[in-house]
Amino acid sequence: MKRRAVLASVVLAAVATPGTARAADPGPSVTRTGTTTLDSQAVYFVSYDGLVNNNSFQKNGLLTYKGYQYAVWYTADKNAVVGRRVLGGSTWSTVQVGHTLKAGDSHNVISMGVSKVDGRLHLNMDSHSDGFTYVKSVAGLMDNPSGLSWTAARFGAPQSTLDGLALTSQFTYPQFVSTPDGKLQLSYRAGISGNGRNALAEYDGSTWTDLGEWSGSTGTYTSEHGSSTARNMYLHGIDYDRNGRLHSFFTWREQNGAVMCNSGGITNHDTGYVYSDDRGRTWRNNAGAVVGTTGGSDKVAVTDSGLVIDGLNPDHSLMNQESQSTDSSGLPHAIISYVPGRFGQCTTNYVSDRTANGRAFHVRKNSSGSWQKIEIPVVLGSSQRTKLILDKYDNAYAIFPFGRIAAASKASGYTDWKILFDGSGLNAFGEVVIDETRVAQDNVLSFMYQEKSSGTTASALHVVDFTLPA
Repeated sequence: MKRRAVLASVVLAAVATPGTARAADPGPSVTRTGTTTLDSQAVYFVSYDGLVNNNSFQKNGLLTYKGYQYAVWYTADKNAVVGRRVLGGSTWSTVQVGHTLKAGDSHNVISMGVSKVDGRLHLNMDSHSDGFTYVKSVAGLMDNPSGLSWTAARFGAPQSTLDGLALTSQFTYPQFVSTPDGKLQLSYRAGISGNGRNALAEYDGSTWTDLGEWSGSTGTYTSEHGSSTARNMYLHGIDYDRNGRLHSFFTWREQNGAVMCNSGGITNHDTGYVYSDDRGRTWRNNAGAVVGTTGGSDKVAVTDSGLVIDGLNPDHSLMNQESQSTDSSGLPHAIISYVPGRFGQCTTNYVSDRTANGRAFHVRKNSSGSWQKIEIPVVLGSSQRTKLILDKYDNAYAIFPFGRIAAASKASGYTDWKILFDGSGLNAFGEVVIDETRVAQDNVLSFMYQEKSSGTTASALHVVDFTLPA
């Protein structure tokens, strides 16, 4: 099964084929309806070009469940807080969950998940290639929010394990995902940047189980500059569609900088895609061939064929952990970003080069099974990530750094990208945290952002709401 990967094994069309949306379906639009303040003085420090309260890869920093919206953050004194409000309400009720941020590292985010099988809220926080902190609520809290008081007593004590399940001593990037059958899975990386493996754990309402690792870090990758024998797979996300298929786009990051044209770049290369039809137990490439088994000896590896859907060498500052979604037909979409070749074939400073010349691209699989790619005509103006959502008509929205929103219609085949909101008045630092669950539940785009500050001066943390087409 393990064979040398052929880059650009899938041809991406330069221009998308028009979609099949009905004539009556509206195109994309956003109407700003209000902004609420979570914390007027949230912790602020810039690390890895990001903020610990607003790293877009956290899943979920903001979520909606049964008529209430939930948010997590660290206060100015570094206390971990979870807040909730009635949808549409202006007031957030908050509780501290008994944990204090241990490091000035923006990777140490807080992520939330809901186990529908028992109505608990789960939090995993404060980790970057080390130990994590885990907190869960009492059973039923999420099922009866109006009937149960929102107090610290509703949450258990912070733990360094998942109810006794230790996982790994090098833990990063917690992402909770609810399974179609009501269980809760936790995706994470074991290991370090450039030498790590993706893994899954699962909660069934009573017990956490370690399902094991499913991506591998070994094998040889060779570019035109040199070779590397260790890496990690950075996920753009991990999401179930409405039919129960689990999707993940990804990029590889090599450990050896010899694969790059210049040491100021970043070793990320290629956009890949895998999926699972058995709740993450086995993983298949784009052609449907099994390329890895979770917890087994055969992991998804850089040497597997059929993984790459958009080939790109490590010389263009490709961003890791960007964004993904699935449409109403279960077809996968992603945002990727890098410095296109028209600006040169060798980035020498990935932050400044991405800021000046980076562009985002919308990549999707169409109904015929082909992959299509469109450049979004918006200058990034930032080294950071862009988020993707799809409305109920499958129109696509890209939420750029600083809270700018661009969109394209399904009817056009996603060729008519334009700015709908330029971020005016937000004073947002950079990346934003999207409420991925709310779009489907009440047709509202919500995102959390933090105001720009300097040094370690605390600043305001907000949630802004936009209605989408009815």
